[in-house]
Parts: sequence; C-alpha cells; structure tokens
Amino acid sequence: MSEPILSARALRKGYLSGDRRIDVLCGVDLDVAAGESVSIRGESGSGKSTLLNLIAGLDAPDAGTLSWAGTTDTGTVRRGRFLGMVFQSYYLIPEIDARANVLMARRLQGRVDAAARRRADELLDRVGLSGRRDHLPSQLSGGERQRVAVARALMNAPPLILADEPTGNLDERTGDSVVELLLALCRDTGTALILVTHNGAHAAKAGRELVLHGGVLV
Repeated sequence: MSEPILSARALRKGYLSGDRRIDVLCGVDLDVAAGESVSIRGESGSGKSTLLNLIAGLDAPDAGTLSWAGTTDTGTVRRGRFLGMVFQSYYLIPEIDARANVLMARRLQGRVDAAARRRADELLDRVGLSGRRDHLPSQLSGGERQRVAVARALMNAPPLILADEPTGNLDERTGDSVVELLLALCRDTGTALILVTHNGAHAAKAGRELVLHGGVLV
C-alpha cells in the first residue's frame, strides 16, 4: 500500500476554560490516500475546526503526530504547496478582483508569471467564472465568491484540499452546486479532499464518511 498523503496518529488537543481543562480531541487517528475524498461531520463544538487547524499545521497538537506525504515538515512554505483551503467565509481580499484573488495563492509562494496567470484564468473558466474574472468580490454573489475560493485553493495544484463548512453561508441549491463542483474538480485533478460539513447529504457524496464524536473519529 502506498504512503498516505496525510497521516495523523493519536492527536490530542484541549483548552483551559478558567481553571478547568476541556479536552476537544482525545486521540484522533486519520489516514487519507492520494486522490481520496473524506467527509467529517459532528455536532457544533465537537472539534471539527480544531482538527482541521491541526491537519493544516495552523495549530500544534498537545500530543500525537502528523505527517504530510511522509514528512513531519508542516511549515508555512510547505503548507502553501501541500494544502489548499476553502473556508465558510470565503476570505477573499475585497480590494482586488477574482483573478488576483486566485493568483494570491501563487504570489505567497513568490512566483507569479505568465504561466501562473494562464492557470488562474483556466481555473476560473473551470468554476464557471470566465466572464467574472475582473470583478471585485463585492460584485459577486456568495456562490460566485466561493467558486473563486475553490479556484484559489487549487491554484498551486496541491495534493490535498481542506474544506471547512464551505456551504455554510450559501443557500441549499447554491451549496449543492459548490460541493458537486469541489468533488468533481478534485476527482479530475487527483486531489485528495477533506470536507467538514453539517450537511448529511453533502457528506454522503464523499468516498468515505467519518463522524467526530467524543473527541475521536468513528
């Protein structure tokens, strides 16, 4: 069996609330294969976003190990090449247009050239925004903003996409279309996907469904 693209072992994370410690993650194990789609559901406060932050290297676990494609290097520079992220609130830069927002993922890696601009335009075409690439986020609908965010996440051709409640700010129909688009693009590009969602129908579209309960994945 090939090395998982992502491997987490016995991840633990807790926080202090006054003089009381709250254990959120109590020994999470997770392997994700290259090109696999995995959904994670759980009640509010179950630790889904905490888990994604650990997987993304944005926070450190209290205990346990995490590796990206066989290495424990989860630093900022490598994160930009290994991960793409899609958030509930889009996190687009309001002062720049859709194309520039997509290109920001490459700019943070220090290399924006003609090939990068062509790729940004191709990705905007693939998410159905070929005619909106020069529009500011304020000129786009919620669904269009999330499509820009999906294109940005794919800009550096990362092996893994993390999507944290990507339909949380969208109506049902628009949310369905964004999830279908995200899954289709990941299948087409061989990109692995971890989708955190409250929506059972969206979770069921992934290749594997998991639930975060009692601090562990089941």
